[in-house]
Amino acid sequence: MIYVANPIYDSVFKYLMEDERVARTVLSALLKKDVVSVELRPHEYANETNDKISMFRIDFGARIRTGENETKLILIELQKTWVETETLRFRQYLGAQYSDKNNIDRQEGCHKGFAYPMVTIYIMGHRVGDIDVPVLYVSHKAYDYEGREVTKGMPDPFVESLVHDSIIVQIPLLHGVINNRLDEVLSVLDQTKRDKDDPHLLCLDESRYTDSSDMNYIVHRLTAAASNPQMRQNMNVEDEYYSAIEDRDTAIMSRDKKIKEQDGKIKEQDGKIKEQDGKIKEQDGKIKEQDERLNTQTAQLNNLKRILKEQGFSDAQIEQMMSKKDK
Repeated sequence: MIYVANPIYDSVFKYLMEDERVARTVLSALLKKDVVSVELRPHEYANETNDKISMFRIDFGARIRTGENETKLILIELQKTWVETETLRFRQYLGAQYSDKNNIDRQEGCHKGFAYPMVTIYIMGHRVGDIDVPVLYVSHKAYDYEGREVTKGMPDPFVESLVHDSIIVQIPLLHGVINNRLDEVLSVLDQTKRDKDDPHLLCLDESRYTDSSDMNYIVHRLTAAASNPQMRQNMNVEDEYYSAIEDRDTAIMSRDKKIKEQDGKIKEQDGKIKEQDGKIKEQDGKIKEQDERLNTQTAQLNNLKRILKEQGFSDAQIEQMMSKKDK
């Protein structure tokens, strides 16, 4: 067994992927194609952080083999994140790629340039919904109105300029089972191999990689990273950052829980107040009804007094008659 630096950390992952041979090995496995050469694009590294997100991004130009003596240049945007985030952040980076004039292939003698084909790779430190496969391939196809796939003339540079394929890697679903070349390459990201006492390290069985010089190279590079004091310091900084985020998120969850409980009590009180208001309205209705009856009786009494007065009875006689009536 051998202890290597854990590439879940951005600093280790950057150190790993900035090596051309490692990048070719990883991208060849993910793309399932022979990557002949890889070069980092301008502004290839971006570590965007704020209160809610950390996202690491590398842009590659990869030349892949398409035939015995043919190759094709494609763009690869690789984004890696530890924590769940809004998809808008991914789309913003993608939009920057589409709008970059340097990504247009302007062949000599051709006035209309088409964009290089692009593949986006997302390495996620969390699961994506209920998708239960560790690596998800999302490929575009073209169809006619009847739903039949269009193959004639495809791939077309115009279409390739406007759409792209994606690969999504879910690190939590990497469980150490090696069935193919991709499983072997991604095994160095498998967090089930993390050392119990030190999350900065993975414990790998070096004998599993003896038949692959490329994998041996990756393992040795990660071993070098593990013994690098600056690399260990960088991982400590990332731990502190995420610990702060976790503490903040815990505080926010606790606050939200209290607010929800208070909202529940307020709604309960509002319900009681509403019920009391209903009773008051009901009483007001009864009082109004009684007032209407009293007004009616008073009007009838005044009308009776007027009639008796017209018949010649005096006020004293009328009052005497009324008092006897009340008795």
